Amino acid sequence: MKSVSQFDVIIIGSGAAGLTAALQLQGMGSIAVLSKGDLTAANTYYAQGGVAAVIDHTDSVASHIEDTLIAGAGLCHRQAVQMVVEQGPAAIQWLIDQGVHFTLADQQANASAPVPLEQYHLTQEGGHSHRRVVHVGDATGLAISKVLIQRVCEANNITLLENHYAIDLITTAKWSSAPPRCVGVYAWDARTSQVKTLQAPYVILATGGASKAYRYTSNPDVATGDGIAMAWRAGCRVANLEFNQFHPTCLYHPKAPCLLITEAMRGEGARLVLPNGDAFMSQYDARAELAPRDIVARAIDDVMKRRGLDHVCLDISHRPPEFIREHFPMLYEKLLTLGIDMTREPIPVVPAAHYTCGGVLTDLQGRTDLPGLFAIGETACTGLHGANRMASNSLLECVVFAFSAAQAMLTAPPSPPLTREIPPWDDSQVTNSNEDVVISHNWAELRRFMWDYVGIVRTNKRLARAQHRINLLQTEIAEYYGNYKVSRDLIELRNLVLVSELIVRCAQQRQESRGLHYTLDYPQTDAVAKDTVLVP
Repeated sequence: MKSVSQFDVIIIGSGAAGLTAALQLQGMGSIAVLSKGDLTAANTYYAQGGVAAVIDHTDSVASHIEDTLIAGAGLCHRQAVQMVVEQGPAAIQWLIDQGVHFTLADQQANASAPVPLEQYHLTQEGGHSHRRVVHVGDATGLAISKVLIQRVCEANNITLLENHYAIDLITTAKWSSAPPRCVGVYAWDARTSQVKTLQAPYVILATGGASKAYRYTSNPDVATGDGIAMAWRAGCRVANLEFNQFHPTCLYHPKAPCLLITEAMRGEGARLVLPNGDAFMSQYDARAELAPRDIVARAIDDVMKRRGLDHVCLDISHRPPEFIREHFPMLYEKLLTLGIDMTREPIPVVPAAHYTCGGVLTDLQGRTDLPGLFAIGETACTGLHGANRMASNSLLECVVFAFSAAQAMLTAPPSPPLTREIPPWDDSQVTNSNEDVVISHNWAELRRFMWDYVGIVRTNKRLARAQHRINLLQTEIAEYYGNYKVSRDLIELRNLVLVSELIVRCAQQRQESRGLHYTLDYPQTDAVAKDTVLVP
């Protein structure tokens, strides 16, 4: 019999949510952190903007709550919003205590000495009525990732399982008539091509979102909806997956198709213009470039379609060159390597899939429907984002819900012992067949029709077409999964097709336009906002 590795907690995902939870749970005993690549294989690493929190005396918790509720188009859960916003300053302080050096308002200040929160530089992003976003230049996620990775590497009770792909959750439903419980995960080791059995009384899904379901995305390749798909297969409800946030401004360039152009640029005065230099956002919303992302993305999509454009432009060249290089140093240098000088010329941009606002349904402690299973970060639907995530609330959510989930586990009664050994992964039917070319073609087909039919603007006919093609792909994948050897592409394709089906089903159920879900068949917004909840 194949061996089983036992831990007290298994965390699937190495972004801000997963690493924060690991650090908060050091009193639990042995902790395993799974990462699909190295520990930087997470959306956090690429996040440019910052972390929203009320730390300025001119701002208020009430204002941050209200801005979030407005951006969420009436679908946010006030209790979740209040919890996250109220814990914002403590989350920022914890990150500082770990070693994150946020940008100071006075660059000449002594950063080695303790700095009061009110002395950090704040920027303003879309949907926010105040400057409340702390940042590390234009590479906040990179800075946070490096610090949290350093801290987990220093911990002697955290086992880091890099290059491990979670396949399926293990539940007691496989062998018991008692209420099911999550007791581990099957994971494929990409270095050995072997499937491992990992056991723990608690499993945390911190796997990020599913933006790789779309042809154009700002996300890295790991964003394939793994946690959402695994939770659904294990019997958990999902909610609000129709709300896919399209970042308004990703670079339009063949050599850098996924380069996000930070929203902080618009907060610092950048204007969206046509290729001829004419501004257009004021025609769509009084807040112009500072409107919430869904409005900005739809405006760009509309103006491109109306005028037959391949892209629009984001122009900050009217600001002093020194200001631009100081506030956006990494972006400035990256664009220079592509032949674009943002201090002198506009940047060509298009919208791209950026954030999954729905996910696995949880309570305020990150608990899912399945005892022993938690979900935090982008893979979860906590009620914070509603129908549209407000900029820079997501990194804050990662930290706050990691705190909350860890506290729930630390104070929970002991989990019941298993009544039998966990069965090993069954690969008895798997042959050496390998259809990498077919799997690759299916992946490309899925992402194309999801972009065309389930993108920024939807219709009933487009959704039906997408569902038909998903059904065909699922039939093929059922054949692959039983007969072909496990591979990264097969694991991720299986998950992406399932999550795409859930996205389409949620979109078909919502017969209104709200937030990120805009359909030409139902352009009205209903008087009462309701979550879209799918039950396995």
